[in-house]
Amino acid sequence: MIGRLSLLVGSVLLTLIVLELGCRLVRGPEWLLHWPNLVLKERTGADGVNAGRRFVYDPVLGYVQRPGFSSGNINYDAQGFRRMPALPADATDGPPMLATGDSYTQGDEVRDDETWPAYLQGLLGRRTINAGVAAYGLDQIVLRAERLVPIVKPAAIVVGFIADDVRRSEMSRTWGTEKPYFELKDGKLELRNVPVPPSPNPRDTLSFLQSAFGWSVLIDTVLRHQGWQYEWAIDHARVMPSGAGERLACLLMRRLAELKIPTLVVAQYDFYVWENAEFGAEQRRISQAVLRCASEAGLGTLDLYDDTERVVRARGRNAVYLTWHPSPEGYRLIAEAIAAEMARRHMLLR
Repeated sequence: MIGRLSLLVGSVLLTLIVLELGCRLVRGPEWLLHWPNLVLKERTGADGVNAGRRFVYDPVLGYVQRPGFSSGNINYDAQGFRRMPALPADATDGPPMLATGDSYTQGDEVRDDETWPAYLQGLLGRRTINAGVAAYGLDQIVLRAERLVPIVKPAAIVVGFIADDVRRSEMSRTWGTEKPYFELKDGKLELRNVPVPPSPNPRDTLSFLQSAFGWSVLIDTVLRHQGWQYEWAIDHARVMPSGAGERLACLLMRRLAELKIPTLVVAQYDFYVWENAEFGAEQRRISQAVLRCASEAGLGTLDLYDDTERVVRARGRNAVYLTWHPSPEGYRLIAEAIAAEMARRHMLLR
């Protein structure tokens, strides 16, 4: 029995070694000599996205965009807002529009003049401020709106979100970067993790399994194929159970309503909604829950699912999305839908 068990274990180990070497050869012969911890590599890259380069630490929001940052496609002005194209010649001389949200508002993967706030400015003929910040949760989006309204005194606010922003509000750390979060206590929101502490060294957040097996290209390949690599590699610190963010959303929408500014809450959609039906159904359910909360708070709402679905089905995913975010055409579609809804609601007539 011991001999048979030893043979079985040896056969399994040999098979795993062969598969590991095979996966490395597929990626390139250099991978036979290069054995880094892939989880640490992923986390180090994610940490750089938020904690440095384009962003600076903020004690309340966790991080904001770096004022004056400039690159090939993405550039921020002296206030840390995404740079906008010139106003139309016939633009109205009134209070600006304020656009807030995550990277779908900020406009990752496109030029400054190809974001939906940039297109919206041209459609409305009114100065628009793009205050979207990549990787923000719904809690950070609302906190940023509360900070900016007294400063920019907007005529109206457009709040863009995707369903994952609700999940992010259940976290105290996303993509290796510390953030604020709210707890529900006696029916009220209480802000936690403020001042936001420094973000940890990515190496210090690895679990035993990630330290022991993070080097495996075989594991990385299998997890990517199954769609599980994201949860394995990316550093998030959960502080409340899954689903709690939906309960917070209603109170967050009430906070937006307390700003007393005409506000349109817009549900945008991750490209993966059209690649996985189960994921898509759940994302749509969460988005509709947030929109119901917004409507109950007296805010305007807009669900972009049907408009996006129509184009994706007719012309394919690549007509609307690039790698992770909307394409210029996808952002134009969003801006046109927002402009039409604002006109229907007479949001700028005051």
